[in-house]
Amino acid sequence: MRAAVLHEIGQDKLEVLDDVEAVGFGPGKVRIRVRATGLCHSDVSAMSGVLPQPAPFVPGHEGAGEILDVGDGVTGLAQGQRVLLCWLPACGSCPACRRGQTQLCLAGFMNAGTPNFKRPGGDVFGFAGTGTFTEEVVVDAGCAVPIPDDVPFDIAALIGCGVTTGLGAAVNTAKVEAGSSVAVIGCGGVGISAIQGARLQGAAQIVAVDPVESRREAALGFGATEAVAPEALADAKQRITGGEGFDYVFEVVGRSATARTAYETTRRGGTLCVVGAGALDDFLQLNMFELFFDEKRILPSMYGGGDVLRSYERAIALWRAGRIDLESLITHRVPLAGINEALEQMRTGAALRTCIEI
Repeated sequence: MRAAVLHEIGQDKLEVLDDVEAVGFGPGKVRIRVRATGLCHSDVSAMSGVLPQPAPFVPGHEGAGEILDVGDGVTGLAQGQRVLLCWLPACGSCPACRRGQTQLCLAGFMNAGTPNFKRPGGDVFGFAGTGTFTEEVVVDAGCAVPIPDDVPFDIAALIGCGVTTGLGAAVNTAKVEAGSSVAVIGCGGVGISAIQGARLQGAAQIVAVDPVESRREAALGFGATEAVAPEALADAKQRITGGEGFDYVFEVVGRSATARTAYETTRRGGTLCVVGAGALDDFLQLNMFELFFDEKRILPSMYGGGDVLRSYERAIALWRAGRIDLESLITHRVPLAGINEALEQMRTGAALRTCIEI
């Protein structure tokens, strides 16, 4: 089958090959025909080495498709069923799951070191234990989440990661209060979803911050009340909050420099929500006095900070009701053969979310 493969960490292009085989099918597993997958910045970060990932590997973790086969012992799933892929399934029995923090379950990471594919030349891994830039993938049954028939594959793919992450950051993690002021730094697909989440929660002012003009313009259509370039953020803080700072600031880039800016843009007693996935060697520096004196809450948000299955259901319900716009998030559509063009669009900020149709 066809799949896009990165041969070595640090390469910036993928090779679309037709000699890749999905492996590992058996008890407790399902084989999925991928129909659509989103290109997330985390895929690019794994390619560059910012996020740890063994190579060679097939990127992609935001996908949807149909079940081709079901292994022994799998219940609740059947051949032909429409599903989205959950890259971080909950085991239901670990301490995090028992506390109700299923987004912190580590069971899914145990599969990240097991190859999902093979080629004549050897094993190939799947990013985050999945790897959706391919025609077929074999995953644990818990990774396959049934979706209603009225949810298109491209919309379901977005819900599988970016939408759930951004919405959840505003709704589950930060718990944005009605009438509050919000700034969102980084307005790709996840940042736009955080903006929509803040709007849903009733924020009065939502400032979108991004260096790319097209993204700033797009953010206004998703609920931002103002959009500024990073160099204009200090002025927006002064104008909107009287210099005090925003009630909530979302960092959706994954860099210490922007996290530091976000901290300084948050009011005393306010909330900094860190959504971006950064590098192991990129450290955020805070001095002990400001940490104590400012009493700012620093809240990381992992996969939307809540039960992902419930978050999927909520996103679908809100989309059906017209309360969130997911169709407009997809600004580019390409076949698998056009993956490198899509990567370039993401790196330059030309796309909010690219759907790869397989």
